[in-house]
Amino acid sequence: MTEGTPETPEKSVQRAGFVALIGEPNAGKSTLLNRMVGAKVSIVTHKVQTTRARIRGVAIEGDSQIVFVDTPGLFQPKRRLDRAMVAAAWSGVSDSDVVVLMIEAHRGITKGVEAILERLGDVGKGRTIALAINKIDRVEAPVLLGLTKEMNERFAFSETFLISAEKGHGAGTLRAWLAERMPVEPWLYPEDQIADLPLRIIAAEITREKLTLRLHQELPYQLTVETENWEERKDGSCKVDQLVYVMRDGHKGIVLGNRGETIKSVGKAAREELVEFLGRKVHLFIQVKVRPNWLEDSDRYSEMGLNFKDGNE
Repeated sequence: MTEGTPETPEKSVQRAGFVALIGEPNAGKSTLLNRMVGAKVSIVTHKVQTTRARIRGVAIEGDSQIVFVDTPGLFQPKRRLDRAMVAAAWSGVSDSDVVVLMIEAHRGITKGVEAILERLGDVGKGRTIALAINKIDRVEAPVLLGLTKEMNERFAFSETFLISAEKGHGAGTLRAWLAERMPVEPWLYPEDQIADLPLRIIAAEITREKLTLRLHQELPYQLTVETENWEERKDGSCKVDQLVYVMRDGHKGIVLGNRGETIKSVGKAAREELVEFLGRKVHLFIQVKVRPNWLEDSDRYSEMGLNFKDGNE
């Protein structure tokens, strides 16, 4: 190099790609997604099968942009909604660059995990597939080592990670490994964008989470939330109108609660989380309506990111 000539800085190589998180319901996929992204983009409850749409969360690791697809849990479908959810999960695998199968350390190799492994052999051909054993704090080391060995004997995983999605153990190592395996290409999203879901859907998912938590065993699977209107106000706040659809009059009474106390409590919790998420004042108004056949309404499926036709027998 000629003396006095400034050295040209080496241009960083951008990487970007999709990672599908798959596993049984409640394996911790949503918790891991939120941990990876560093913000809440997927609802997390103690209920199984709470993730209906394939929610994309975006994480930045060095020069890599990792787009996580949090698929619905894989289970034995019984209804149209179930079938559409499972189809969406496997579609997420087909569309991704890397697949991470999550299993629970304390549950081990269940029938559900065995069914996923069997299907992965076909759907996952030609893809990088990693194993993430979650909730490692629930078992002793010998059990964990035995599970790791047996899983890798059953399937040729590219790598195995021992993690606690809730506490963050091992999540950073997994994210760094994924970053290195993203294809070389320009970033897919602006740097400050953490999810590709419209705000209307994120708001509806937040409210549905609060309803699920509040109603416990009563009817989380038989209701849906729709953001009917979103109004930006001059003072920087926003007004959000939502509809909760239930299937029966009796369900409406449960959601409303005595003197409307349940829906008031749900609305307060949802509004507080929306304020935190958006960083501004939110005026949230929720109505509850009976729609007996919402599970057969194709528009509801589109709003959840699901294909209505995938629910056919």
